[in-house]
Amino acid sequence: MGKRRFGRVRRLPSGQYQARYAGPDGIDRPAPQTFTSKGDAEIWLTMKEAEIRRGDWTDPEAGKVRFGEYASNWVSDHVFKPRTEGLYQSQLKNHLAPTFGKKDLRDIHEADIRRWRKERLDAGPHAARPFGPVTVAKAYRLLHAIMNTAAEDGLIRRNPCRIRGAGQEYSRERPVVPVGTLVRLLDEVPPRYRALLLLATFANLRFGELAGLRRDQLDLDKCLVRVAASTAEMDDGRLIDAGPKSRAGTRTVAFPREIVPELRWHLECFAQAEKDGGLVFVGPLGGRLRRSNFRRFWHKAREAVGLPGLHFHDLRHTGNTMAAAQGASLRELMERMGHSSTRAALIYLHATRERDQAIAAGMGKLLSDARKAGRRPNRSGTQRARGRRSAS
Repeated sequence: MGKRRFGRVRRLPSGQYQARYAGPDGIDRPAPQTFTSKGDAEIWLTMKEAEIRRGDWTDPEAGKVRFGEYASNWVSDHVFKPRTEGLYQSQLKNHLAPTFGKKDLRDIHEADIRRWRKERLDAGPHAARPFGPVTVAKAYRLLHAIMNTAAEDGLIRRNPCRIRGAGQEYSRERPVVPVGTLVRLLDEVPPRYRALLLLATFANLRFGELAGLRRDQLDLDKCLVRVAASTAEMDDGRLIDAGPKSRAGTRTVAFPREIVPELRWHLECFAQAEKDGGLVFVGPLGGRLRRSNFRRFWHKAREAVGLPGLHFHDLRHTGNTMAAAQGASLRELMERMGHSSTRAALIYLHATRERDQAIAAGMGKLLSDARKAGRRPNRSGTQRARGRRSAS
């Protein structure tokens, strides 16, 4: 038999067969396993040659990098907002490192990821405490991004994160706070926080945007608030001022004239002086507004109005729903919310369409009731017979 064109096969003293080949980098390498027959070894070499010709070959030694080390460097090498970087570090520590941290990149396979995801979502009687589907979806998206970069770097052949829909979030619909309940909430929080709730609802502002708001960004005469910064509270307690979450987050939002008196009173009584930086919202002792400190007042207030599960962000959700109900267009909603994507704004338009359908159904009922009221009462069979005899 003639010499092989690609690679070579030799029989070992054990009786097994070893396949070797020269990679595109010129280095001679053995197959990762031996074979019971020469034919099996030659088939493996044929497949390896085809892999090289397709351009799918990767250095088998390249993937000998611990996931934990590579993932940590991945986060450090990217430019993220401080809050996003902190979130990724937390996801690595709590969700990815315990399972994959000590594994080499090349040893992480699709089956491993499926098993990891199922264990995190499993709520069976013998399972550990399950994590919420939104939390697992976010951790999966981070894993997918890291492994995608590893594939682009040539460390692995392809991204093993191939579970369709695993990175999609399906959050439960958040509650809309009735205006009457909002008024009760305003009575339950300390007076210094009432303007905070009003701007969160009627100007659609996030907590971080409110914490970073300055006096010169509020125009009470024109009823406008200009959003130009956001304050993030890190897990270690640090407060970091940065730009909004996206370019669209820098925006000017109108608010109702009806809340101006309360905003004006707040500026006079509680806001920081202009010479001190002019923060609109500060803590009881004059320090920076912190979500962690505000939370105790918020929890007490929401319990008092019978909404123990209410999130502060639900006030923004309520304001967005109100704006949609007033006929705001998709673009107008995106601008008020500070979103560059239409996905979130479409949620509120969908809610408005459902309300429109309810209105149409109510109108239809009015018509139906009117038709029923205008009909002649049904006559009995005897009455109909008498009517026919009299007619003849």
